[in-house]
Amino acid sequence: MWLTPPCELPYSSIMSNFWAQLPKPFFALAPMADVTDAALRRIVAKYGKPDVLWTEFVAVDGLLSPGSAVLLKDLLYTEEERPIVAQVFGSKPDHFFKVAALIAQLGFDGIDINMGCPDKNVEKQGGGASLMKHPKLAQEIIAATKEGAPQLPVSVKTRVGYNAVELDTWLSALLDAKPAAITVHARTRKEMSDVPARWEHIAEAVRMAKGTGTLIIGNGDVKDLDDAQKKAEETGADGIMLGRAIFGNPFLFAGRSLDEMKLAERFAIMLEHTRLFVELLGDVKNFAVMKKHYKAYVNGFDGAKELRVRLMEAGGAAEIESIVTDFLSDTDR
Repeated sequence: MWLTPPCELPYSSIMSNFWAQLPKPFFALAPMADVTDAALRRIVAKYGKPDVLWTEFVAVDGLLSPGSAVLLKDLLYTEEERPIVAQVFGSKPDHFFKVAALIAQLGFDGIDINMGCPDKNVEKQGGGASLMKHPKLAQEIIAATKEGAPQLPVSVKTRVGYNAVELDTWLSALLDAKPAAITVHARTRKEMSDVPARWEHIAEAVRMAKGTGTLIIGNGDVKDLDDAQKKAEETGADGIMLGRAIFGNPFLFAGRSLDEMKLAERFAIMLEHTRLFVELLGDVKNFAVMKKHYKAYVNGFDGAKELRVRLMEAGGAAEIESIVTDFLSDTDR
């Protein structure tokens, strides 16, 4: 039943390769588990939309299981988010084939395959960074995904290597599979996020991809739009992906900061984000997911620490709203 297309002619059937229509360089929001969910993406699309948005990653195995209805919540999106790319992970080519057809029917603009996540549970399933050890399988997965959704561009998000930099072998294998784009996180899997991203590897990836038709998107330690523009100029990357910089700043891609706003305006956006989370995901996600956002929204002003402590102890949206209202009524902000 859930394979039924949402309309007779999905948007993706009209715009089959959005990558070719993006500006150069373009700027994207990184897919982050329990961060870039439907609620945050709606806020970002409203206040500072990037050139491309990704969903959180979803397991292809799960999307083909009896519990798929819950996982489909991770694939909620609005027209305002376009172009919107669905990110998936797994290790079985036949599952990617089937899920690619589902993603096409849901009207997405592209499919992205995660081949870089270092999470142990993801790797135990043979997905994420684990695929860097199996380039042949990675190529088969890309091919199966293309076959399952021939009208959609297929992209990959990965790292520069597993235990060491392996661009010569790993990136070459990916380029041979001809994805529309490859996002390269400028660290190895072993390095996690424990060392600074090394953008000279992004420049090397750009040189390797020249003439292949595959776009290269750089990722890792990008502070803001100015930093993103600088890194694009230095490396020649087609696009730059920003991740953690989005915390507490839905205006990131508009080149603004919450610091420029009065606290009442800042908190109004935070409460809007909270209400969206409850409305869209409250039945499938723990409310504690929102608290990482509160740490970022509530920062850099007198009384922030005390307010954060109260928000961290709150049990739900109504309590959050009450705490914020009380705080604003006690101050002239």
